[in-house]
Amino acid sequence: MSFVGRKEESQEFDARYRSTNAELVILYGRRRVGKTAFLQRFMQGKKSFFFSATESEDNEQRERFKQKMLNFGFDGEPSLLNDWGGIFRSLIKLKMTGKALVVIDEFQNLLKGNREIAPIIQKIWDEFLSKKYIMLVLCESAANVIENEVIEDKKFFHIHSAAVVKMKELPFKEVMKLFPKYSLSERIVVYSVLGGAPFYLKQFSPSVSLEENLKRSILSPGAILYNETEFILKQDLRETATYNTILSAIAHGCEKMVDISQKTKIIPTKANVYLKNLIDLGIVVKEYSILGPAEKATGLHNGAYRIADNFFRFWYRFVYPNIDQIELGETERLAKDISEQVKNEYASACFVRLCIEYIRERNAANDLPFVAKRVGRIWCKECAVDVGATDGKTLLIGECRWSDQPVGLEILSAMREKVTKTRELSEKEDYVLCLFSKFGFTQALIDESNVSNINLFDAVSMFDTTL
Repeated sequence: MSFVGRKEESQEFDARYRSTNAELVILYGRRRVGKTAFLQRFMQGKKSFFFSATESEDNEQRERFKQKMLNFGFDGEPSLLNDWGGIFRSLIKLKMTGKALVVIDEFQNLLKGNREIAPIIQKIWDEFLSKKYIMLVLCESAANVIENEVIEDKKFFHIHSAAVVKMKELPFKEVMKLFPKYSLSERIVVYSVLGGAPFYLKQFSPSVSLEENLKRSILSPGAILYNETEFILKQDLRETATYNTILSAIAHGCEKMVDISQKTKIIPTKANVYLKNLIDLGIVVKEYSILGPAEKATGLHNGAYRIADNFFRFWYRFVYPNIDQIELGETERLAKDISEQVKNEYASACFVRLCIEYIRERNAANDLPFVAKRVGRIWCKECAVDVGATDGKTLLIGECRWSDQPVGLEILSAMREKVTKTRELSEKEDYVLCLFSKFGFTQALIDESNVSNINLFDAVSMFDTTL
């Protein structure tokens, strides 16, 4: 898989490396988003020291680090490396020309073995390394540790000492570039299965069909992604059986706490603990209707839970309930059936998310009729709306259609009726109607939109396939 995207991250790292000052950079993000590959690319052509921490005892880890420094080339006595303080203070003695570049990958594994490493590095950085010609990069996969202890509570590194860079999944417009032979709808389908994690994306071949890719990479006992979710969960969580049950419930349509609790037979207060852990890992997200109260004002039973990771959502929807059949060798049949379900229905939820992101991007570019304070979904007792945006007075209402037929006037009529019959929608001072379509619109609807100022967005106009 070719290296795509990461322009902003590359610019940030290049600027830090070119700086005449000492630079401490914390790179973090969920597992599989491509942090290590990005760092390897950044280090190309630069004399650099790279250490990948493993899950091991502190003494063993420290000895590995020491030997790596000695083998690399160390301008000092080996006795200086007998403790972590000496190791970090001696990083500047590694034999490099120009700015010293030191990268510690999987830094959370150092902390697992010795929680005192963080304050040791902080002290040595503040008192010594910050005055040297060095760039120190700490790469962390436990994103919740960085966000909770660095950015919010500042228990870890003082925020003024470090540049904190979060690496997210590749956006859809970057994922598209990896499948140049696929049609736009096929690319959306692939994105609905894999999301934007580079590790997952490189398992699919752009030269074979979705069905064949599913057989090769997911729906076979020996496939590289067959046990992927179990591997990820076991890295950070215990009681994986309970998490499997909860994720399966959400993947099959249980979004509210009451529904999750009823489906899993786990009481809400206990389910909330598990869901919070999944949210901390970036696997699940809790959302609120944009017409509802602010997040902090909501209680346990408010909001809706969604699996944020597309691959996890696919896995728990299609792989988890079919493990027996996969183990019995029914891969051919399953791949055919699942690929059809994904193309015809399952990918529609992903299309809705892409439409929401499209409106969010237009809002950020001041390209909406108003500047929205909230963008997302709308739901209430009487209705649900795919895409919404509001500034408190004006309301954007959008409906999405994932169909191989062009959207016609009947969909517009149904949306207008929904607005007039739903108090939460009709009470706004003004509203903007939008329709999003996979396959375009009938001429009658296009003509009506020109007269009534209805906003029409098809997939091609939203996502430039020439990229």
